Amino acid sequence: MSNGTLYDKVWEKHKVAELPSGQDQLFIGLHLVHEVTSPQAFGMLRERDLDVAYPNQTFATTDHIAPTEAEKRERPLTDEQSEEMLSALERNTSENGITFFGFESGKQGITHVVAPELGLSQPGMTVACGDSHTATHGAFGSIGVGIGTSQIRDVLATGCIAADKQNVRRINVEGELGEGVYAKDIILKIIQDLGVDGGVGHVYEYSGPAIEALDMEGRLAVCNMSIEGGARAGYINPDETTYEYLQGREYVPEGEAFEERKEYWESVKSDDDAEYDDVVTVDADDIDPLLTWGINPGQVIEITDSVPHPEDFEARTDREAAEQALDHMDIEPGQSMLGYDVDVAFLGTCTNGRVTDFAEAAKILEGHTVDDDVRALAVPGSETVREECEARGIDETFINAGFQWRRAGCSMCLAMNDDSLEGDEVCASSSNRNFIGRQGSKEGRTVLMSPAMVAAAAVEGEVADAREFLSDDPAGGASGVEEAAD
Repeated sequence: MSNGTLYDKVWEKHKVAELPSGQDQLFIGLHLVHEVTSPQAFGMLRERDLDVAYPNQTFATTDHIAPTEAEKRERPLTDEQSEEMLSALERNTSENGITFFGFESGKQGITHVVAPELGLSQPGMTVACGDSHTATHGAFGSIGVGIGTSQIRDVLATGCIAADKQNVRRINVEGELGEGVYAKDIILKIIQDLGVDGGVGHVYEYSGPAIEALDMEGRLAVCNMSIEGGARAGYINPDETTYEYLQGREYVPEGEAFEERKEYWESVKSDDDAEYDDVVTVDADDIDPLLTWGINPGQVIEITDSVPHPEDFEARTDREAAEQALDHMDIEPGQSMLGYDVDVAFLGTCTNGRVTDFAEAAKILEGHTVDDDVRALAVPGSETVREECEARGIDETFINAGFQWRRAGCSMCLAMNDDSLEGDEVCASSSNRNFIGRQGSKEGRTVLMSPAMVAAAAVEGEVADAREFLSDDPAGGASGVEEAAD
């Protein structure tokens, strides 16, 4: 087993006891809830006449069902089920003294965007949420895990969950990203190399020069999709980039208290001689933008490659999955994804719904317009992101190009609101999953890619290489690199 890694240290600091089942009782330092998976858990507490143990460590927002069209946010919501879920969240948080970031707070948004930007997510934490993409928070050097409704109940009632410790795989990403290649491409490359089941039984520690060069928003994108690679969690050791991002945020202490907290953050970093269960190296120097061609995030190629043949895969299950994907996506083996027709362009989500994502896409859109046959949605990950983009004039670039500029929410990532694919529409999406039916239509087709690639597809009306739109200005490339955040 691993030894001396950040994961080992954080686990031991939060381990309360070993349970008779062989699992560990793990204390959760930050608990995030939303409207979809929490109502049943609060109901279980009422049935048992239990109070929330640590209300000051639980924070709530509404994201999955949140309407992204401003006029549809008036209460009651037009969708009865959505209104019921939102009302339940408001009641549950109010009755239990839990902070809730609702529509009128100015801080509403996707859970995994809101918590980082407020400074709730910090190094050395355990973070839990009833959402699989809780791995996002590992970007700060924390251990973020998605949990089910019964575990949400356990955290509310006791502050703890029962958990199995995982193996630790270190993934060294060597080299330097080229212009037009982004953090999203790094994680898609890792999933391509290791597979959607490659991380089962593991957490991923991302390291190496290409990871260290990412700003926090790029790191959040990488950790966000750890679950798509089968890992229970993914994290990056904290460094000065982490501390600079956190300093001055609402829930981060200031002055001497910040320096004391920083000492703790430094102490949980993986030791130089830490032992890992596995080590993998990925070279970022020569990768081109990546995008999916199939129906899971592992069915991915670089834009310069062609779609594989089913017989290229050794395992029977992989061959069958490839055949199903080719049929659903209506593509042929050996075909290039360049020129693949696109009906919808969607930019947002907890993967790529932050300011730098919109800023990079805006570089592509400047001076261009969305193709007449494309429906284009830009959905900020939080109201804070929306306001920052509007303060910088980024929204005007999107609107002038022909994008619909929306309010914050999960939107077309999983289509639990009105934002949905229709029929067999093809969506160029900055989201994290391309499963059949994921975006609201069983016939709909999703192609995952970086925000810049989404913008390029929107303009061309087909899959295109975003690098063709970029200038020779070296500051115009790699989203998630420190210079791009300025």
